[in-house]
Amino acid sequence: MDISAKTALVTGGASGLGLATTTMLALAGARVVVIDLPSADQSLLNDIEGDVVFAPADVTSEDEVQRAVDIANENHDLAIVVNCAGMLNGFKTAGSKGPFPFEDFTKVINVNLNGTFNVIRLSAQAMLDNPADGEERGVIVNTASVAAFDGQMGQAAYAASKAGIAGLTLPVARDLARSLIRVVAIAPGTFETPMVATMSDEVKDSLGKQVPHPARLGKPTEYAQLVESIIRNPMLNGETIRLDGAIRMGMR
Repeated sequence: MDISAKTALVTGGASGLGLATTTMLALAGARVVVIDLPSADQSLLNDIEGDVVFAPADVTSEDEVQRAVDIANENHDLAIVVNCAGMLNGFKTAGSKGPFPFEDFTKVINVNLNGTFNVIRLSAQAMLDNPADGEERGVIVNTASVAAFDGQMGQAAYAASKAGIAGLTLPVARDLARSLIRVVAIAPGTFETPMVATMSDEVKDSLGKQVPHPARLGKPTEYAQLVESIIRNPMLNGETIRLDGAIRMGMR
């Protein structure tokens, strides 16, 4: 699919992987509608050359996401959706500090998995009546994680949420195939994101050295490059693609 002159919707688009994706899409000629929390720092969005619109929303809210989708599809040209919104926490299932707080478990599932599906279903519905571009009407890219396959200690909620995203990729792709909408997931390894930015340089260096090659943290622009390739390659569908420098996460 050609990116130019299309409208894209990017969740979590004001920072990290989402910001890099927003930048790539805008520079490629798309109109980009960014979903992020009202409290998100919008300053970096103002530096992007191109047509970028901020639509504050919580991905778990049906009404707020629907309003953002309506903004994106006002000219019936919503064709690209990239789900980057997510959160992380860390608790052992049980131990000296007690059981994993159930509220914290469900919050991660609700934001990462339920929020992703909420955006998928509403944006896909909006795309159905839009004109096709050749053999395609839309592309949806979701963000899983290597934790979906190599979840570490304390990552029960995060790994489960990301495994859910990997698991829904094929059935949703099959659901939407007749409507000419593709669905692909990316499973990043350890990347330079706002969550990682809060860690010490020593910890970040240690994480980078765990990657076989290249032995460093991934760059958000490298995630955006894969998103671009997925959009442009019509045979990529129903797959979860690891983007991880060949890392396989250990127990800790």
